[in-house]
Amino acid sequence: MLRTALAGLRAHKLRFLLTAVAITLGVGFISGTFVLTDTMDKGVAKTFARSADKVDFAVLPDDDAEKGLSADVLSRVRAVPGVTDVHGMVKGDAALVGKDGKAVGDFPTVGMSVPSGRLLRYEFDKGRPPSGGAETVIDTELAKREGYTVGDTVTVLDEKNRPHRFTVVGLVDFGIDQEASFRGGVGFDPTTAKTMTGERTYEEIDVAGGNRAAIEAAVRASVRAGGAGDSGDAGAAASGRVYSGAELGTKLAKAAGADTKIIRTGLLIFGLVAMLVSALVIYNTFAILIAQRMREMALLRCVGATRRQIFGGVVAESVVVGLVGSLLGLAAGVGLGAGALVGIRQLDAGLAPAGLSGTSLAPRTIVIGLAVGVIVTVVSALLPARAATRVAPVAALRSELEPGTGRFRLGVPRTVIAVLLGIAGLVIGAAGSLVMPKGQAAMFVVALAGGVFFLAVIAAMPALVRPLGRFAGAAPARLGGVPGRLAVANAQRAPRRTATTTIALTVGVGLMSLFAVIAASGKATATHKLEEQFPVEFQIQTQDLEGTVPRALATTLRERPEVADVIEMHRQAKAAGKGEGVSAITASALGTIVKPEMTEGSLDAAQKPGTAMVDANTAKSRGFAVGKTVQVRSAHGTVTVKITAIYAPGTGLDGIIVPESDFTRYFGARDPAAIYVNTHDDVPASDARRAVEGAAQPYPAAKVVSSAEFKESMTKAVNMMLMIFGGLLGLAIVIALFGIANTLTLSVVERTRESALLRALGLTKRQLRRMLSVEALVMAVIGAVTGVVLGVVFGWAATNAMASDSVFSLPYLQVVAFVVLAGLAGTAAAVMPARRAARTSVVESLSHD
Repeated sequence: MLRTALAGLRAHKLRFLLTAVAITLGVGFISGTFVLTDTMDKGVAKTFARSADKVDFAVLPDDDAEKGLSADVLSRVRAVPGVTDVHGMVKGDAALVGKDGKAVGDFPTVGMSVPSGRLLRYEFDKGRPPSGGAETVIDTELAKREGYTVGDTVTVLDEKNRPHRFTVVGLVDFGIDQEASFRGGVGFDPTTAKTMTGERTYEEIDVAGGNRAAIEAAVRASVRAGGAGDSGDAGAAASGRVYSGAELGTKLAKAAGADTKIIRTGLLIFGLVAMLVSALVIYNTFAILIAQRMREMALLRCVGATRRQIFGGVVAESVVVGLVGSLLGLAAGVGLGAGALVGIRQLDAGLAPAGLSGTSLAPRTIVIGLAVGVIVTVVSALLPARAATRVAPVAALRSELEPGTGRFRLGVPRTVIAVLLGIAGLVIGAAGSLVMPKGQAAMFVVALAGGVFFLAVIAAMPALVRPLGRFAGAAPARLGGVPGRLAVANAQRAPRRTATTTIALTVGVGLMSLFAVIAASGKATATHKLEEQFPVEFQIQTQDLEGTVPRALATTLRERPEVADVIEMHRQAKAAGKGEGVSAITASALGTIVKPEMTEGSLDAAQKPGTAMVDANTAKSRGFAVGKTVQVRSAHGTVTVKITAIYAPGTGLDGIIVPESDFTRYFGARDPAAIYVNTHDDVPASDARRAVEGAAQPYPAAKVVSSAEFKESMTKAVNMMLMIFGGLLGLAIVIALFGIANTLTLSVVERTRESALLRALGLTKRQLRRMLSVEALVMAVIGAVTGVVLGVVFGWAATNAMASDSVFSLPYLQVVAFVVLAGLAGTAAAVMPARRAARTSVVESLSHD
């Protein structure tokens, strides 16, 4: 039987390749994921190893330490015999000011100490390290983006947002520092770095020379002595651990590798979706092939083959198909991984380390790729193989119609299963969406409900094919003439086959629709809350969310004739309870402009002296409730504050809010953390923007963001997310389209005489091609419509499970686009089968038996 199975595969190479394509794509995605992330890990390890080679030893704070290493540790290590050089690494915020007079980026650039000599671990693209308090170096990518180069004079803000002028003496690659790669970095000599960032401790101490035991003894001595930092406070810094250069490279590479693990996990989830679709396609293809080879199987039974041999022969075919498809998938995966790396480099995403050279195909990747591909193929072929064993020998004497045609009944067992699964999915979904407390757990329950209901759809899909086919084929049947009506009938006459073909497409389109609904609803919810509860035109704050904006700016804004309202938000971090922040907002704005939704108590009660209101999330996590008290650590000692109201989160406010007068009494007159501005209604938008930006221009750290820009940024973020999901789910959709092509190709073989008869009766080649294209269109629309309905329904349920005040939004254009694109793609998938059918000789086909 093995020889017979192999001979059958050799005789039908096209059929064999079509069957292997789905598994090739799925395995290619999974192996490509491993190739990409393994290569990135390898590049990270090389980069950090090369950097750490310049260091003999390094002292790092303990992993659980919240503070850095003190100056005392640095001085004691420097005094160790044999130590020739020491560098205490300083790192903190130091915002670079762009040529427009404003701090660049959405986050402050990282200020770093850059040593000279042997312990310099960064690669310079141009210039030299800084020396003295008037020189700086800039990250090469940041300098290119902002138009700076060696010799330019730049402004950098210190920890208190005071401007300082520096001359750029070098462009440097901070690639080994992930934070600097993301936010951009500016470098100073160690002394200037401490002045600019305000840091008093060191993130790391690099050492040249010396010996490990002596350095460890110096660190322990500093800890025993109290490790006083520059401030002179004993215990102001953490204890440290000594690493060799090689150990340092391994530790840093491992920490950086956490990013690739996240990437790998996320991509593999989509790879599993692709393999699920591949399994459906493989199952359908083998089911069609077994049905087509009914007489062949019966003839084998007639000449003595047992049921076990028939089963083994089909399984052997699936093993060969899975093995070949997996090997091709591994080759494709190497190409996909290499292509992804090229794309990452082109995007300058900071994810591709400089140490990359070639791709990495690990033995684990080969084993996983082959195992997944072969197992999925074999498991998908088991049911068709079992069906093959039930073929009676007498079937070799019959002349069958096209397999799967005729009147279809779902059957009592399948009907019961479909109904029970459907009811269970709806009940679980209703519980998660309508009954359970809103939040993450409710969303997980809705996701479970979606999976259960999808199983019901799979079970019931054959019975739904004909009504859905009538719906999807209504327009083609009316507009397409005879070929259109024949195509719709062909799509409906083998319900089980059409159901399995279309359900694969349903998976991809359904997930796309689900993500689109959730994303659109999340954006609509955020926008609604802002417009209803925090309706302001402009927000002004620093890049550092813990920073402050000068009070003089608020005064200037109030003097502008275009400005109607100026609202100040004050914040004091870690001032209450177990580290909660305390905030206050302009008293006249509460209840008039800023309207938080109260879940308990009232806004009036929360504005009385000695009271506070708390957002619901903080109240739940910290056990706060109306009537309870919280201790606030003020400038004059601890103050007891009574909680008189709880407000809903997501209103632009969070944490503990006290009256404005109380905040001033507790902490003194403070600069606001943020300023919110409304202009008069009759002021044009351009004039309003110009007025606010003009007032903020003297303050480089003050960033102006309009509500329109905020909405635009949310739209861009949602669109980007959908593009990523669309690209990743696109593979599943492509595999499903190959399934449609497979089904049509095999159907063309089955209908050889039927097609020839239609040609003999006057159907032209063009009409025959159109008939098959419309058939593919109908199947694609059936799958897409089913997916869209499931995605929208469970998208609504997930949105409702997020929060009690979530706003459902249906992205009509995107949903319609999914169906239209699926139909066009399905039509494209029919091109090759239609050409093959049109090229077949009428005479030879009619004489074929």
